[in-house]
Amino acid sequence: MADTERKLANGKTRIDFQTDPSRYRHWKLAVDGDVATLTMDVDEKGGLYEGYELKLNSYDLGVDIELADAVERLRFEHPQVKVVLLRSAKPKVFCAGANIRMLAGATHAHKVNFCKFTNETRNGIEDASEASGLKTICVINGTAAGGGYELALAADHIMLIDDGSSAVSLPELPLLAVLPGTGGLTRITDKRKVRRDHADFFCTTEEGVKGKRAVEWRLVDEVVPGSKFDDAVKQRAKDIAGKSQRGNGASGISLAPLKRARSGDTVEYSTLSVALDRVGRLATITVRGPEAAPPEAADEMAALGAGFWPLRLARELDDAILDIRLNEFDVAALVFKSAGDIEQVLAYDAFLEVNKGHWLASEITHYWKRVLKRVDLTSRSLVALVEPGSCFAGTLAELVFATDRSYMLIGQREGDNKPPAMMALSELNFGAYPMSNGLTRLASRFLANPALVEVARAEAGRPLDAETAEAMGLVTFARDDIDWEDEVRVFLEERASFSPDGLTGLEANLRFGGPETMESKIFARLTAWQNWIFQRPNAVGEEGALKRYGTGQRPVFDTKRV
Repeated sequence: MADTERKLANGKTRIDFQTDPSRYRHWKLAVDGDVATLTMDVDEKGGLYEGYELKLNSYDLGVDIELADAVERLRFEHPQVKVVLLRSAKPKVFCAGANIRMLAGATHAHKVNFCKFTNETRNGIEDASEASGLKTICVINGTAAGGGYELALAADHIMLIDDGSSAVSLPELPLLAVLPGTGGLTRITDKRKVRRDHADFFCTTEEGVKGKRAVEWRLVDEVVPGSKFDDAVKQRAKDIAGKSQRGNGASGISLAPLKRARSGDTVEYSTLSVALDRVGRLATITVRGPEAAPPEAADEMAALGAGFWPLRLARELDDAILDIRLNEFDVAALVFKSAGDIEQVLAYDAFLEVNKGHWLASEITHYWKRVLKRVDLTSRSLVALVEPGSCFAGTLAELVFATDRSYMLIGQREGDNKPPAMMALSELNFGAYPMSNGLTRLASRFLANPALVEVARAEAGRPLDAETAEAMGLVTFARDDIDWEDEVRVFLEERASFSPDGLTGLEANLRFGGPETMESKIFARLTAWQNWIFQRPNAVGEEGALKRYGTGQRPVFDTKRV
């Protein structure tokens, strides 16, 4: 059993996204001054499930969970690191990509969510480069096929050994009748700007491209003879590290294990709780505001480390979202609630804004950006209920703006002494947390009238009641106590009655208005096509390519184009 396995109440396997370097089975992380080496050495017997072996550095979700953890630890625990060398411990192979046997045997839901998580992890590597100056060099000594090359594509610089056999390839279409599932098609055209005809040849050729042609076609950045390879890697790392200003003199913090308590259908974290209503197919996430004021200075924040409320909440919310995504497929809707003091939440936002030049405050803000994107990309209906005693302010208000529908209660409930529901905005709502389309959630909300963003900005820091929030367009509906229960109940029952497939398509199309970016293409276009292809008999049928791969039998295709 892998460390990431736990048993659910119904006997199925629960996937746990928490790990640390002492428990890694597939990666080795070594830090030497301003250069870190992240070595892929996949344990063949360490698969998340039975029925396949992870040969040739092929990977499943368990391998990627460790990679995601390593990237976060480099950002928070090792701010002095400027360059990461991504390489393999296996001779003659960098990475053979996603394990074919795993994909062939996995449920459709697991395949799609596996691809989504690997995409988010690769995006996280790129975000570390763009936002934190943590650059990655991918060192390919052998074959980088499929997802292995897609991992390389996330790096800033790709080095390929010139030994006559080492190559890069995206062979998914000719071999498996599916698409590269982790952004490969988009990154070779949009990031590396490979010519369309070259890309067409590359993506339909099983053996891939090597040597001089790989550089000429922009598939890698340089090829180096074997006798000079190690020296060239060291020199490249030195050159790139010399240009980075990341973390000069900074000391990292330890990302301590999260504390979770599961009891029946509830999960308790230190900053939030999750309540599952399996009959109603709902998961209610209640976020709790801070219990104390923010520290006076950045040094005190660093001393608090992973216990600092904004970081603690971001990590716990991230874990809760991933847990629901991969372990609670029957959940139709996520309901976001909050409880706490609005002024305290705003005070923490103000602290992060004032100290945005401090490496840790910057990393926390970027972590929140990634967590909120994870919410955006979750294929569940999202609803926020802003009730008396709520603290949806600043950063937490982003959860309201991320939802498909939001309701805010006017005034107080009869017999309830909680203060009336209020919302508030902070400076962080206006640029710190862009969506995959490159816009803030408020800018995405007000595409038809961008001036409304500045109207909202003028009200930053001021508590807004339900009727004001509705008038400003910050919530969908403001309702009084008389109508509240019935309207919310009808909405949730309606949502649970709709086709989940139809809702997934509807929501994904509505959430990302405005411009298209490489990131939005990966999720809104490539992932959507892969979702469809993963259900087609040509790929997953009994005579399909995934099922027949490695059997010696050729797949049988339905030749009609649709």
